[in-house]
Amino acid sequence: MEFLITANRGQPLRPLAKVASGGELSRISLAIQVITAETSATPTLVFDEVDVGIGGAIAEVVGRKLRQLGERAQILCVTHQPQVASQGHQHLFVSKNAGAARTHTRIRNLGRDDRVQEVARMLGGIDITERSVAHAREMLGMG
Repeated sequence: MEFLITANRGQPLRPLAKVASGGELSRISLAIQVITAETSATPTLVFDEVDVGIGGAIAEVVGRKLRQLGERAQILCVTHQPQVASQGHQHLFVSKNAGAARTHTRIRNLGRDDRVQEVARMLGGIDITERSVAHAREMLGMG
């Protein structure tokens, strides 16, 4: 079976494997999962950076679709987009620490205040301002 797609109106259908980037493949997979969620029995779905190459309003739509999908299955989503992260039911923070001999990975479940700070960091960068914290609270439905 071969999937044919067009990513832009007015363009001809072409084989998915030849025209889709990694991010597009992830988003197409997400769309298929959302459509089939009604009948799917898959308990856990993992999306790794499904938001590559997007931002703003489209990232928010992707986040909302993931949240919608999370009503029927456990969703794990690796993201660097605050619009996607803010839609999650829970927020895990993953960090790596490279030592001399090995690298250790740490996963921490963020509580309410830490989640606001992390979304603010994602929005604004290294220096977290009152404005980015207020925006994070708004995105998380806390403001």
